[in-house]
Amino acid sequence: MEKVSSDFNKSQLPLCVDLDGTVIRSDLLFESFLSVLRANILYLFLMPFWLLRGKAHLKKRLAQHSNLRIDLLPFNQELLSYVRQCGEAGQKTLLVTASDRELALQVADHLSLFDEVLASDGERNLKGLNKAKLLVERFGEKGYEYVGNDRADREVWRQAAKAHVVESGGAISKIASQVAPLGERFEWKTRGAVLIRAIRPHQWVKNFLLFIPAIMAHRIMEFSVIIDLLTGFICFCACASSVYLTNDLFDLEVDRAHQSKRRRPLAAGELLILHGILMALLLLSSAFLIASFLPAQFIMILGIYFSLTLGYSVIFKRFVALDIVLLAGLYTIRVFAGGLAVDVVVSKWLLGFSMFFFLSLACMKRFSELYSLRQQSQIDTPGRGYRAEDLIQVSSFGSASGYLAVLVLALYVSSPEVAVLYSSPTVLWMVCPVLLYWITRIWFLAQRGQMHEDPVVFAIKDKTSYLTGVLCLLFILLAI
Repeated sequence: MEKVSSDFNKSQLPLCVDLDGTVIRSDLLFESFLSVLRANILYLFLMPFWLLRGKAHLKKRLAQHSNLRIDLLPFNQELLSYVRQCGEAGQKTLLVTASDRELALQVADHLSLFDEVLASDGERNLKGLNKAKLLVERFGEKGYEYVGNDRADREVWRQAAKAHVVESGGAISKIASQVAPLGERFEWKTRGAVLIRAIRPHQWVKNFLLFIPAIMAHRIMEFSVIIDLLTGFICFCACASSVYLTNDLFDLEVDRAHQSKRRRPLAAGELLILHGILMALLLLSSAFLIASFLPAQFIMILGIYFSLTLGYSVIFKRFVALDIVLLAGLYTIRVFAGGLAVDVVVSKWLLGFSMFFFLSLACMKRFSELYSLRQQSQIDTPGRGYRAEDLIQVSSFGSASGYLAVLVLALYVSSPEVAVLYSSPTVLWMVCPVLLYWITRIWFLAQRGQMHEDPVVFAIKDKTSYLTGVLCLLFILLAI
């Protein structure tokens, strides 16, 4: 957030400050909505009945059933500093918001900056004209200054002596300046392409696992196979991004308390909660629409993948051991889906290797989180069932699983099936020491605290991982 104007406002008129999108870079209606769903998703069926009694009533009921961490909200520090200056100069400051009074009072108590709070009360939704009428009743026309951020504030600014604006870009300033003298202007700053960061395209590399069955069956050069695999790849990318957004929506408070995850677009307020919900729905519907061009079995496995991933994000990641087994299964499902997309039978050897190999990566992801936890002298993992003392046990499981994956590969190389597919199957043995080296190396790096929390992201940026991948591919080609 950057304050553009530097001239301090010395007016003695009351300074009325909006809350949603102004004091915080979020909206308490949607914050409380998600908080209630986190507590009990069955409340979703009651919300339409609450809404029938009006938006103000809906806000009141959500506020009553929510349990928000007010201290973790993405506050507008530049604006708060300005309000503090105004208060110290003797100007009366009010928090005037369409949010429910109960939540507005919690925000005011946390900040200790406002002399008074005016908010929705369950009967009246204090927004737009309602807010303007109340302020005119209290202070008269042109008897107050107002800080807002939305087109709905136009009528409030019209009755104000001065319009202060919080915005991203210049559209809101233009609207405010048409109806009142423009005062201070504050501009939200964002880091890069917000939506791109929110859908995490770097994670899409995991979906190249769909290509493995066709590669192992030596059908990857067929044009129709490539088209079907690319279609399946797009489906899984859209579905995965939809779940990433859903996960971030349900994990807002956990992410905000995390050292690095608090910079995620939804947690930081750079992407509005409503936009995140709409984008998640759009991506999910697009995934299944595109999947309709593939076999029915692929659509079914995509549905299973979505259900398990959503279940993991909302429930299962809180259970020790179950979360890493489920993560490994989600990787393996991608391999199975690739076979269904092009009608290739996925061998039991490939499934066995995938499960052990990806269990190792899942353990490494959890190990890295626990390592960071220990470095911060914390005991419990927020939103997880692990404790810092589980570090050694998770490491043991992960390294053992990695070596078991190589053992499955070695047994496959010596099986009769290999002789049918490869002219020089002995060359495949060279893949085993390469994988042993890679698995051993990344676990050494993890133990030293040099591993990214997501091993896949680490591998994307690691030159040695690229080299080992090229070597494995080379040995497979030589064996063919």
